[in-house]
Amino acid sequence: MSAIVNCSDRQPPKLLEDTGSAGRVFKPGHRWKVLGIGVAANAAFSATFSGIPATAVVLRQGYHLGNAELGLALGLLGLGVALSELPWGLLTDRWGDRRVLLIGLGATAVWLLAMAMLVVPTKAGIPGVTLLSASLLITGLLGGSVNGSSGRAIMGWFRENERGFAMSIRQTAVPLGGGLGALVLPSLAQAFGFGAVFGVLAGASALSALFAWRWLHEPPTAGEGHLASAAVGPAPLRNRDVWRIATAIGLLCFPQVAVLTFASVFLHDFVGLGTAAISASLAAVQIGAMVMRIWSGRFTDRHGNRRQFLRLCSAFSALAFAMLWLLVLFGPTVPGGQLIWLAVLPVVLIVAGISVSAWHGVAYTELATLAGASHVGTALSLANTFVFVGFFLVPVAIPGLLHLWSWSGVWLAAAICALIARPIFLRPA
Repeated sequence: MSAIVNCSDRQPPKLLEDTGSAGRVFKPGHRWKVLGIGVAANAAFSATFSGIPATAVVLRQGYHLGNAELGLALGLLGLGVALSELPWGLLTDRWGDRRVLLIGLGATAVWLLAMAMLVVPTKAGIPGVTLLSASLLITGLLGGSVNGSSGRAIMGWFRENERGFAMSIRQTAVPLGGGLGALVLPSLAQAFGFGAVFGVLAGASALSALFAWRWLHEPPTAGEGHLASAAVGPAPLRNRDVWRIATAIGLLCFPQVAVLTFASVFLHDFVGLGTAAISASLAAVQIGAMVMRIWSGRFTDRHGNRRQFLRLCSAFSALAFAMLWLLVLFGPTVPGGQLIWLAVLPVVLIVAGISVSAWHGVAYTELATLAGASHVGTALSLANTFVFVGFFLVPVAIPGLLHLWSWSGVWLAAAICALIARPIFLRPA
């Protein structure tokens, strides 16, 4: 792969006469097609790992699950991604992003189609929690291919002063896919069952694979207009700064995962909202996260303040979840304020969800820049390993927190995780 340029190189890429590794000639706008492929691939998988948890209420009813069984099933989806991210990232740096993305997306589509036919409740019987959990685990194992490969492609096609913006656009695919999943999948599950849910998700992965097959290629290397020599430094698995940022990314994702996996249950069981209001609230979180990710990428590209922005996001997220904790803990005791309290809770949850989802593109760009061009896939996958450890641990832990301290304990734990992440992020240089 072409390497990462020095930060002082601020000229736009000259792609009109450049040729890729197979001798292809690319037009100047081709890098935006590559970015579009990254968005499509991440949105397709985000609709799976964020959209399925959005159906938690229907999933619990349709598969006859308790809260602990529901948490286990959703947690294993995240564990699958956590276990596979680093191997997929190492393969990406060895094989290239095109091959890994095609294999991963294609296999994910096939597996989801098999789930649509074999792992759904029918009149003949209801799949047990073991079969459902194992199926979601395999879905995660296959879907772990998307992050490192798409990130490597984008870092190769864009220059330093464009990468924060480009990677932030790619990261909007996560709330985009999650928002579409939150809007569509719960109603789809209620109306047509989980065969339709898994079938739609399989189609999204297959379509993304088709886009990658058609337009994703290695970036041009000819001339001085594109990417220059590789950044020199230790391999990411021996780079202390890479480990620090990856750890902070994972820790800051813990409260985000709490929102993605159990916000629907919180709004249904504690606040008393219906399916439409819950879907709208979760979609608002995802849309707000998309807007903030695009803005933050452009903002930090212009000001060169990625590390400062990451520390600020951690602090603000901790504050937002602390407010949610206080409202849950003391709101019911306010005399005569029940209606206002119930109206404010979803709004504060939306604000907290947006604030803890606004930083991803900035963090991944900083991480990839530190790692160097030849290790982008490995570094991004290392971070996502920590992220999806959270997708496993958080849904498993929340039922226990609910049993011990109710929802106040859940949101207090989220605030603490965000607060701890702040000092782990590197200080501004």
